[in-house]
Amino acid sequence: MRSVTITCILEKIVFYLNHRAQQTVYYVWNLWNMIEQMLYNLLKNVQKGMKQNYIRILFIGLFLFSLSCSHREEKSNYMVDFDIDKIKERGKIVALTGYNAYSYFIYRGKPMGFEYDLVNRLAEHLDVEVEIKVVRDLDQMFEMLNNGEGDIISFNLTVTKERNKYVDFTTHLNTSRQVLIQRKPSNWSVIKLHEIENQMIRNLLDLEGKTIYVQHSSAYAERLKNLSEEIGGDINIIEASPELSAEDLIKMVADGEIEYTVADDNVAKLNESYFSSIDTETFISFPQKIAWAVRKNAPVLKNEINKWLVELKSKPDFYVIYNRYYKNMNAYQRRMESEYFSNTGGKISEYDEVIQKYARNLKWDWRMLASLIYQESKFKPNAESWAGAQGLMQLMPGTAEMFGVQNVNDPHESISAGIKYLNYLDSYWSESITDSLERIKFVLASYNIGPGHIIDARNLAEKYGANPNVWFDNVEQYLLKKSEKQYYTDEVVKLGYSSGKETVNYVKQVLTRFEHYKRFIS
Repeated sequence: MRSVTITCILEKIVFYLNHRAQQTVYYVWNLWNMIEQMLYNLLKNVQKGMKQNYIRILFIGLFLFSLSCSHREEKSNYMVDFDIDKIKERGKIVALTGYNAYSYFIYRGKPMGFEYDLVNRLAEHLDVEVEIKVVRDLDQMFEMLNNGEGDIISFNLTVTKERNKYVDFTTHLNTSRQVLIQRKPSNWSVIKLHEIENQMIRNLLDLEGKTIYVQHSSAYAERLKNLSEEIGGDINIIEASPELSAEDLIKMVADGEIEYTVADDNVAKLNESYFSSIDTETFISFPQKIAWAVRKNAPVLKNEINKWLVELKSKPDFYVIYNRYYKNMNAYQRRMESEYFSNTGGKISEYDEVIQKYARNLKWDWRMLASLIYQESKFKPNAESWAGAQGLMQLMPGTAEMFGVQNVNDPHESISAGIKYLNYLDSYWSESITDSLERIKFVLASYNIGPGHIIDARNLAEKYGANPNVWFDNVEQYLLKKSEKQYYTDEVVKLGYSSGKETVNYVKQVLTRFEHYKRFIS
């Protein structure tokens, strides 16, 4: 019995030491609970031999724990070797960012955000594709960057000495000051300004003894600790769950769930325009740099981003983008109040239910169909192209007539007919493209340019040794080559010249937007 108990405890120690917990605080908490249980068992057992065994195990556990801490420190300094040359070879830069109302979000079907817009411009500058990964936990962002799951952290990061130990920061994008978020008195709208002021914390000495919730792993906790030292009194600092953003905590202050939090002043001002009951006038820091981060062993990438940023910041475009997300308070309020804002409303468009209804007939994820419709018409039922295509699904007159459409501007008729045409294309390709996910790419391409040009591209791919049943890097490349005389005059080509570029981009954009929708829309 004694050996079984000892074995179980040893197994627990080994489990905790080998388990890579996301947060060190949870790791320590779990191990401490285990040690506490061991001490309890120790007191319960009076036999001298058992006491000695438990004591031995306790010290073994503490020793292994110290080794584990050392091991984790070594792991935290590990960096994958992946600089700009390998990024370009891969053809894609992976950006890690947060999900909020200013960095990255979806509004009325369109992916948007300050970081989203900028990182797409960076990708164009580097001539690569961009993949965005949303990470809520700041600690995890740094870990993912260094282990190669991302190439850059494109987020509203405060530059600190502590963070500089683990990452390199780019040229700063802007500066910001940390501010205290507090709630105005309940009757603030009917009392005088000086009466409100009298109830607000303006003197930082008054923070002594107060409880302030801050975003997990943010620079706010470090600043408050320093401030606590400066005022010579304790501030009760609580790091919130990693799942809670600065915006979530601001809302909790507005709702009366917590008394205080801290945010950067640009983010605070945005939220103040929506939550009129909060106050953001008390600064707790000097101006600090806000920048992106790269691995310390990626100096070429860092230098290239810095050159690009310096050039970008010398032009009005940068400030237009910044003002769009941080200065346009009216636009921010409209987003926050909209059911088509991914953070709060969860809808893509006003036609979601119609799209869901008809998507069942197509056996597609309805968000894929929504992405196609956005690409075609941006959800405008009266949209008309230069070529004469009309309605939500931009049907050509002949196609609309073929599928019995009476009114191309009627959303139900347009989507119903579009689904029938997509089903026709799916059936057409089903014999040769048996993989259903791969077939979607051929269906999308055919919807854009017609199946004839895709048949030509498949014939060229087969003739020149590519895979005629795979779209990316195979058939798409030969669709592009149909703009070259050598290929559009080839004997296997029936429809002649085609630029192909619009269609190749069309497929990528629909699929990429679908990935954005999947992140935020259920």
